Amino acid sequence: MRNKLVDLNNHLFAQLERLADEDITGKELEEEITRSKAITDVAREIIRNAAVVLEAVKHTDEYGYSTRSKKLPVMLTEGAIDHES
Repeated sequence: MRNKLVDLNNHLFAQLERLADEDITGKELEEEITRSKAITDVAREIIRNAAVVLEAVKHTDEYGYSTRSKKLPVMLTEGAIDHES
């Protein structure tokens, strides 16, 4: 699975559209609300994780990091960050 933050954004808007559907009511609406809460919880953790990665990148930019003696974790390498999104 190769999801990016833009995919998360799309999932959140899709969920918002399901919640805004005036044709769902009662138990179906309750289930959608429960699903939304779960999606929001996961999304919040993904966003927190991305914030940590961003801070790490800022730190390496500010203080430098010798790639000859040490390697950055894959999560922090250029290929792991999608600059086009």
